[in-house]
Amino acid sequence: MKRRKAVEPWAGWGAGERAEQHYLVTPRTLAGGGNLRHISDHLRASGWRDKSKTGGPVFLQSPDRRLRALYDPTSAPGGWVIQGAARNHQPAWWAHFTPQTPVEIVAGLTDALTRPRSAHAPNPWEPLRTQEWRTSTGPVHTGALSPDATAWLRWQQTADGSAVWWSGAKNERDETVWDAHLSASTPLDLVTALATALASPEPVMRPRGMVPPSTRIRTTSVSVLPSQLHAWQEARVTAARAGTWNSAAPPTRPPRPSPRTVRSKVQR
Repeated sequence: MKRRKAVEPWAGWGAGERAEQHYLVTPRTLAGGGNLRHISDHLRASGWRDKSKTGGPVFLQSPDRRLRALYDPTSAPGGWVIQGAARNHQPAWWAHFTPQTPVEIVAGLTDALTRPRSAHAPNPWEPLRTQEWRTSTGPVHTGALSPDATAWLRWQQTADGSAVWWSGAKNERDETVWDAHLSASTPLDLVTALATALASPEPVMRPRGMVPPSTRIRTTSVSVLPSQLHAWQEARVTAARAGTWNSAAPPTRPPRPSPRTVRSKVQR
């Protein structure tokens, strides 16, 4: 793991607070799992119901009950399971992420669940090509590999002849540190959102002691106040709430002219 010089503290620190050491990590695909609240807080702020039980797995459900997000570290293989019920012409779908999948990558998909679908035709390969991932096509798969050859996204046929989306990352020992499987019926706009988060060159932040040991990781040490971390988390939650309010607000209509105004115009 390559470490860079610590970044100088920000100006305007509050009195009585002690800075905590964190690291900006690239590539994000090897940064480790991260804080689950990055996902769960955003879904709650977007109107999802928290149906978790004390001491049990995280369980969130969309307002229309069609979507579910579950994180259960006690079950095998554990990790996040996202499910969508069938509706109209859209069949049921599912996505599973193992526990060490970076939360920022899982959030690529879960955040997209809280937004209206884009009017543009989704293309999962486009954000990968933009970041210079190498694409390939074979007899049973189409895939893309990151420039450093640590991460991938593939559309492939399984042994029983069905198809599945498969993503993941490996360390320098060729060990798979996390992977994800998505059903063939997963909406393409969600796969595209996942691919965008997967290929993003932006670093992710991890606290001291939570950075996986790997020679393929580059880190920059930063000193962060607890109040700053809270402010960044709140900004994400506030944006989610604003997006939910805007989507739920009734469309505005132009004011209707009064009969008196209409008669006045006719007389002219």
